[in-house]
Amino acid sequence: MLGKYQVGFALYDPATKEMVLEKDADKYFTPASNTKLFTFYAGLKITPDSIPSLRYVERGDSLIFWGTGDPSLLHTVVKGTKAIQLLKNTHKKLFFAAGRYTGNFFGNGWSWDDYNDYYQPEITELPLFDNVVLITSKQAGEMKVSPAIFNACFVIDSSSKATRFEVKREFLSNKFHFPPVKISASYEQQIPFKTGTNITLALLADTLKKEVQVISETLPANAKTVYSAKSDDVFRQLMLPSDNFVAEQLLLTYADQLGIEMNASKVIALVKERYLKDLPDQPKWVDGSGLSRGNLFTPRSIIKLLDMIYHEVNNQQRLFSMLPAGGKSGTLRNAYAKTDTPFVYGKTGTLSGVHNQSGYLITKKGKLLYYSFMNNNYVQPTAEVRKEMVRIMTFVHDRF
Repeated sequence: MLGKYQVGFALYDPATKEMVLEKDADKYFTPASNTKLFTFYAGLKITPDSIPSLRYVERGDSLIFWGTGDPSLLHTVVKGTKAIQLLKNTHKKLFFAAGRYTGNFFGNGWSWDDYNDYYQPEITELPLFDNVVLITSKQAGEMKVSPAIFNACFVIDSSSKATRFEVKREFLSNKFHFPPVKISASYEQQIPFKTGTNITLALLADTLKKEVQVISETLPANAKTVYSAKSDDVFRQLMLPSDNFVAEQLLLTYADQLGIEMNASKVIALVKERYLKDLPDQPKWVDGSGLSRGNLFTPRSIIKLLDMIYHEVNNQQRLFSMLPAGGKSGTLRNAYAKTDTPFVYGKTGTLSGVHNQSGYLITKKGKLLYYSFMNNNYVQPTAEVRKEMVRIMTFVHDRF
């Protein structure tokens, strides 16, 4: 089956510092969410302890604040609240200094028509509530919208012929349409909202229960920093469910910490120059999440990155706690047989015609190996490709 599409494979023994097996390991492949390994490593170097959440200065009766890109700010899982508490508890007038982020609302090479899908929220300097609207069933077929300020943006599409309930947002506005069909009791849908300064101000005012005004002002050198969630908690959210929103926003927090323009391409360029010079093949790296097909990495470069990650963390238990575990957690939970003692810890990556795994493998004899298994341009179901990867990695586990 492997002969029907492009396959790159590298298996490395860190004890002997030698490749055990290679197949086209020097060829470039579309990595999909294996890209998050690069975002993860950059975070280990730049934000090793905590994620910056807000920058601010106090002047007289005013508190002026700037966003840092922090994805944990009111995130549904990580629940970063320290910055919100600062803004809520102050008696000073609040001013949001917008304009730090200089990129587009989508990443380089993203598919524009995925704008309605949960996995592609827009990128902002001050994200709130994962930059998505959550639609659930409240009771007796009644729809519940969160954050509630978006309630007025929902309208029934009386011309719809749909037979099942589903919400669709207009591309360039926060107008949400739903069919005249009863919502099911277990319904849940996340839709990215159209971001903008006015939406940010409205969400902040609704959350804080006080007015927030906008101001045009450059971040001064003496601005204080509020740190929110612990980095490991955010990295865990990045890696286990493969959170695209967290990945993209983390790049902006890195830019903030490095003191450079808040722009994905700028921070990626600096990370490559400062931290990735030792890779055998320089990556074409364009976004934080891997949503873009513009990313291109080689399996042997991913092996080198895995080695750099391993030594940077310098604690196998801690590292493995932040990665999906085969048969147990994250995006590898259902790939391998369910177990309490996984032998694979790694990152998956999937797009249409792309399915990859890269990470760490513990053999039956207790030996640690690194692997990168990349599959591109296949036409059969992804489940078949996944099954073949699992078969081979299980063989490696048993054989070594």
